[in-house]
Amino acid sequence: MSGNPNAIGRLRPLSIGNVVSAGARLYRSHFKTYLKLALFAYLWLLIPIYGWAKYFAISGLIARLAFGELTNHPESVKTARQQVNRRLWSFLRLAVLIGWLFIGVYLGIAIAMGILWVAMFFIAVSSLAGTIAITTLIIVILAIGLISIIWLVSRLLLPEVPLAIETDITVRQSIARSWALTKAVVLRVIGIVVVASLITLPIVLLMSIIPDLLISRLEPGTTVYSIVFPVLLILRIVSGIFVLPFWQAIKATLYYDLRSRKEGLDLQLRNPNSV
Repeated sequence: MSGNPNAIGRLRPLSIGNVVSAGARLYRSHFKTYLKLALFAYLWLLIPIYGWAKYFAISGLIARLAFGELTNHPESVKTARQQVNRRLWSFLRLAVLIGWLFIGVYLGIAIAMGILWVAMFFIAVSSLAGTIAITTLIIVILAIGLISIIWLVSRLLLPEVPLAIETDITVRQSIARSWALTKAVVLRVIGIVVVASLITLPIVLLMSIIPDLLISRLEPGTTVYSIVFPVLLILRIVSGIFVLPFWQAIKATLYYDLRSRKEGLDLQLRNPNSV
């Protein structure tokens, strides 16, 4: 890392910790800007279709701004937004396409599990050995399913970044770019996802998971439920507002790092206070 106090650092290649810490520094350096954008992104979610497209576009906008800082070519929010808004509906198409891919994986796992559960029900009547075999298969399928989902997440972590940054790139090409860049570094990407998830876990735990567990104990339709539910919904939104820019900054850092490894580019983190 550079000894220049006016530079955040010069990192190449980046380790798992470097990517996460670089993303965190970017987020901290532009906290108000990124947080404001994330707030508007979540407000747009209240409007179906068009608002959802705006949410994904603003998520890409945050990644584009972070990438500009990494490459020492920062943009104003206005300029970056103009570029991103040109592909407003592409961001929605990208989200839908990736969503269907994950739904397909989940359905495949669910169907396999359902078949095995039915088989175990019938075999259990006549054979203890058969029950053990089916139970083992269920555990194996669950493990394979979990690994498959984690692997798919790592391969499809980045497509909105090139879509927000690069010109003349389609939705399918953005997915292909993410797929190609992560091909040889799946374990490293998984490590970054795990570390970043652990960092955001306290916020998600306090504002999403624990509140969800609490409200599950309440009877829907009661006065207490009617009071608590909006509060918990607000907490969940606040959690997303704080977490979204962090993830987008990490994605931008990872995207540039993977490109630097493949294309021989230098990675430089720019201090917004430097000249």
